[in-house]
Amino acid sequence: MDNGKKTRTLFNERSFKFQINIKVNNKEKSKIILRILNKIYPKVPIPLNYKNTFTLLVSVLLSAQCTDVNVNNVTKNIYSKYNQPQHFVKLGRRKIEKLINKIGIFRVKAKSIYYLSKILVNSYNSKVPKTYEELEKLPGVGHKTASVVMSQGFGFPAFPVDTHIHRLAQRWGLSNGKNVIQTEKDLKYIFPKKHWNKLHLQIIWYGREYCKARECYGITCKICKSCYPNRKKVIKTKKA
Repeated sequence: MDNGKKTRTLFNERSFKFQINIKVNNKEKSKIILRILNKIYPKVPIPLNYKNTFTLLVSVLLSAQCTDVNVNNVTKNIYSKYNQPQHFVKLGRRKIEKLINKIGIFRVKAKSIYYLSKILVNSYNSKVPKTYEELEKLPGVGHKTASVVMSQGFGFPAFPVDTHIHRLAQRWGLSNGKNVIQTEKDLKYIFPKKHWNKLHLQIIWYGREYCKARECYGITCKICKSCYPNRKKVIKTKKA
């Protein structure tokens, strides 16, 4: 074998071993993360309040660029009276706007709620569809919103990625932070499917309470210290 071939063979072997080590490390980290999160959050609450799958869909849509607390404060006075697609069709866009005007970009969201309600009434017998394809065709519904509905509304294994999850996946070295699509793909590869529905909620709560955006920075919370005991430098993360 000539020197060129030897060099390439050696490089390929090292590259292969490096890739294996990355996978092993991530699998080990996943065990640490699951153990800590299950201890802190044996039962994990759903951040958004809702009455049925339709109101879950509406709440998730409203939560874009808005806190869950604000959404819950607004919807607590709505869902007791209006909680079906036909209710919002009857209200019309202007009245929906008045109901949700304390929420960011309320006019855009009111328009989406009105038109998706019309579609549900006319095309789905007032029921929320149970597939990603159908959900993502509804006005104002993107992949993350559809994933939350599939997970929390129908119990389908899903891993919705919000800003907290996107940030923590980078701090924990589980994803490169290129975009939320890549983060979701990476997390689904690392964690077993049976954990997805509970885990994404656990990570959200942990990101709010322990590994906050302007605290920890990848060096002080229990998970960061357990996964990277020798880390000293602050970790900068890319926004979703």
